[in-house]
Parts: sequence; structure tokens; C-alpha cells
Amino acid sequence: MRGFKLLILAALLSPAAANAQPAAQCMPGPDRPVVTQDIAEGGLVAQYIRPEGATGRLPALIVLGGSEGGTNWVRRTGALFAAQGYAVLALSYFRADGLPPGLELIPLEYFGRGLSWLAAQPGVDPGRMGIYGLSKGSEAALLTATRHAEIRAVIAASPSHVVWPGLSNPFAPQSSWSENGAGVPFVPYDISRGFTSIFAIFQNSLPNVAQHPNAVIPVERINGPVLLVSGEADGLWPAKTMADAIAARLRANNFRHRVQNLSYPGGGHMTPTPPALGPTTPASLAQMGGTVESNDRARAAAWPAMLCFLRVTLTPAPERRPRR
Repeated sequence: MRGFKLLILAALLSPAAANAQPAAQCMPGPDRPVVTQDIAEGGLVAQYIRPEGATGRLPALIVLGGSEGGTNWVRRTGALFAAQGYAVLALSYFRADGLPPGLELIPLEYFGRGLSWLAAQPGVDPGRMGIYGLSKGSEAALLTATRHAEIRAVIAASPSHVVWPGLSNPFAPQSSWSENGAGVPFVPYDISRGFTSIFAIFQNSLPNVAQHPNAVIPVERINGPVLLVSGEADGLWPAKTMADAIAARLRANNFRHRVQNLSYPGGGHMTPTPPALGPTTPASLAQMGGTVESNDRARAAAWPAMLCFLRVTLTPAPERRPRR
């Protein structure tokens, strides 16, 4: 049992031809130098990152990492979004000084405070704010967007359509998230068939979602377009299946905003991450899925697609170009 717990904790670490391609005009522009400001106020642990020399009010983005926690990955990723013209709050939420040590019962109010802090910055246009969350961070991003109408665009990267347990104890689990001091409903792990892989635990647990309807994230409450990005060879959890479930729920509820559901053949769990973070490493493939070549190809396509989505959705309406 202890071995299974360790595998759950270790293997859930994030940062390791698609059905749609970005338009040519949405390819990334040259990276701009950025300036950073470490934030430790109001209980937040974050870094505020802006393009150097930017004037006026910029579109803004909260960036959330996954179950790696800490500050390194989320800040490196946030800087790459900022280099493309966004005011970014790279927000840590556990496993950093001043934050909970584990991913368990993280208050959703924390993300709301981060959003309020970002909206109050003089260089931010509060009418053009989005959120990006990878893996476990997609749960937080989607949950936050359902509660805050000021979020106008969501990128759910290698996403989940439900809340899963926290990572401290899979045999006496609590929710990953809390609200008003109570755990958010979640789908428990089904370990009745023993442990074969982390992926299998999630795959085997999905049929039980119907027994836990309150654990399904009410994505139809989001106040803006949604982009779902997944790799079809994700080795950590069935991200494409869960992305499809999000898209299906939005359709069933006559969601009035734009929805894109991009999946990449051969792509692994890290498909929706910037290639500038570095090439895929062979050591990551056993858990993250795919091959080095397929992951790098998927990441090279997903990054401009994400930037295209942000450029279209967070551009002021009068300046938007007509779709081709």
C-alpha cells in the first residue's frame, strides 16, 4: 500500500497531426524581454511578469501548474506567456514557502484572491483576463472560472472534467480543493482491481463519475471561450477522454461561447506546454506518454494554437479580425 501511495504522489507530477491547426496570423511573435516581481502579500505566493517597456493596459493571464507544486515550473511557463504580450500572474498554490505542503484541501478562495490582485494592477485591463491550468491545475482553473465571471478565456491543458482526490493519502482521501472551509466533492479512486499504473487508476475510476455528480465541474457557468488541449497518448491520466466530456457537457448545456477541443495524436501529458521549456526527455515518457518525437511535434503545434486562442479571445472586440 505504501508503494501505491508513493507512486500516486510521484507519478502525478506535471512538468515532463491535431484535429485543428492555428491560423498563420496566430503564429507566435518574437519573444519580448520580461520584467518580474515576486509577490508575497495577502497570502499569495506568486510572480507578476510583464513584457518589458509595455505601456497601457495589457490582457492578463493567471498561470497554474500541476501537481509538481512549488514555483519553478509555473514561473518559467508564465514568463513565456508574458513574452508574447500578456501580464501574467504565475500563481503557486502548494509546496512553496508559506503554502500548504501537499495538494489537499487547497482553498478555491486563494485563486480568487490572485485574480483580484491581478485585476487591480495598473498595467492590466480587467476586462481581458484569462486563466491557464495544466493537469491538476486545470481543475483549479475550471473551478475558478465557474465562480468568477471576470475570467473571459480558459485554457484547460491536459484537463479533467471532475475533481479528483488530493494527493496526501489515497486510502483515506480528501478533496484536492475546499470552499468555505469544506472539501469540494470529488470522485474517489477505484483501487478495487489493484495497482497496475497511475493511468489505470484514473481510467478505472471514470465509470464511477455518475455516482458522484457533484464532483463534475459545472463548466457551463464559465463566462467566456474555452480551449481544451490534450495528447492522445497521455500516459498519466485519460486527458482526451476527460476533455471530450467537458466539450460534451458544454454542448448539452447550449454553451454560448466558443469551444475548441484540440487533441494531438502521439502527444503525452505535457502536450500543452511551451516548447521553449526544453525538449521532451526520454526519462519522462514512461509516465507522461508518447515518444520524444511525437511529444515535441505535438507541443510545437499546441503552443501556437494556445497563443492564437488567447489573441482572438482577449483582443478588444473592435480590433478582432473576422474569422476566415
